[in-house]
Amino acid sequence: MSGLYIDGRWRAGSGAPFASIDPATGETIWEEASASPADVAAAVAAARAAFRGWADTPLDERIAAVRRFAGVLGERRSMLAEAISRETGKALWESEAEIGSMIAKVEVSIAAQAERAGTREAALAFGSAVLRHRPHGVMAVLGPYNFPGHLPNGHIVPALLAGDTIVFKPSELTPLVGQLMAEAWAGAGLPAGVFNLVQGGRDTGAALIETHIDGLLFTGSAAAGAHFRRVFADRPQVILALELGGNNPLIAWDTPAEPAASIIAQSAFVTTGQRCSCARRLIVPEGASGDAIVEAVAALADRLRIGAWNEAPESFMGPLISDAAAAQAHGAVDRLVAAGARSIRPLLRPEGKRSAFVTPALIDVTGIAAPDAEIFAPVLQIIRVPGFDAAIEAANATAFGLSAGLISDDDALWHRFLDRSRAGVVNRNRPTTGAASNMPFGGIGASGNHRPSAYYAADYCAYPVASFEAAKVVDQSDSIRGLATS
Repeated sequence: MSGLYIDGRWRAGSGAPFASIDPATGETIWEEASASPADVAAAVAAARAAFRGWADTPLDERIAAVRRFAGVLGERRSMLAEAISRETGKALWESEAEIGSMIAKVEVSIAAQAERAGTREAALAFGSAVLRHRPHGVMAVLGPYNFPGHLPNGHIVPALLAGDTIVFKPSELTPLVGQLMAEAWAGAGLPAGVFNLVQGGRDTGAALIETHIDGLLFTGSAAAGAHFRRVFADRPQVILALELGGNNPLIAWDTPAEPAASIIAQSAFVTTGQRCSCARRLIVPEGASGDAIVEAVAALADRLRIGAWNEAPESFMGPLISDAAAAQAHGAVDRLVAAGARSIRPLLRPEGKRSAFVTPALIDVTGIAAPDAEIFAPVLQIIRVPGFDAAIEAANATAFGLSAGLISDDDALWHRFLDRSRAGVVNRNRPTTGAASNMPFGGIGASGNHRPSAYYAADYCAYPVASFEAAKVVDQSDSIRGLATS
């Protein structure tokens, strides 16, 4: 089976070949030709041709199609989870949970579409006021590598329910998962052209956003999001939904060290730190209580099991997505230390592992001008402050605004923090990575463009149409001021 899926048919790309590498072993697990600009144009044309028919398809039939997709995912769960683990390096338990989230997303999206993008009608004296929603058209979906199934799925399912058609480009680091998703949609029996897959890297993505699309749905880095804002500055008709990264703060205050450490480690080190909502900065009080929290986190980090997805016993952390990603993380930590930061736990390669593997790092950056940047790795920066107001100030000292958290049993502190924190996801006594599927997910500032995804994805996949309607023509003469009477 070739790597592109366009207009209901599989075909080979006509661009340069590229490969997907298992970061735990260095093994090549997928290799195909990328999509050329001509291939991309063909995919967009197919989506454009299919749009009107799909938009006119009754909603019940669109719902049935996405439910069939969920059924296909369920049938192929083990195979899909293994593919995610091989491409990303994630532990199998995480990949299995990701498939579960993809399946659950279907019913959540059906409920969200009905609640946030359905039809509403109110009777008026002359007729009625009606609110409807209409699809935009052709949606380009650019997927990330950290959740190569779940995160693009969170755009694709609501868009298809709305009546949009799709051109999906997975991350060039996870093309196998993208291909398997396309196979699942093909198995769900979508009409030709409704879902299309193109594969490739930066050039393929650039070709896609230069075509006649009606929306760009993107999950990825803040730098890429800023680039897209500039590219589309003169194309306001294209809806942009940008779910980006974060330099996320987690405050631990007046709390026992051991239970706090478990929440902190889960926040900072799950998925090897490769979640956009991972805690990047831990803010603690100066003195003994802050020292105890940091020491407990360091002790727990030392015990975390690191290994490949199929190693026994099961690992908590796998490798980073690539050797290059590990090199970038090492460079960022080295620059912090060179600027005066103190290494409590350095970022190391575990003995006997390939270079994509790293250990959890704790770096004390108190008193230095640390860059306001997302280190997409298990690197937690420690900031010590004299009081809670200073803790909130430090938490908000970022251009990002994705997630934030407070670990404290003090209700008064929680309400102060909740009222003053600047983030789209604000958690208490739970990991910063936690999010409910029936709520929005997204951030402000450099973390997005105020179009939170998850439950609110229905908002950007369709536009509202408000109507005043009367079934019969009504003479409006009496309501026209100044109407001549002679």
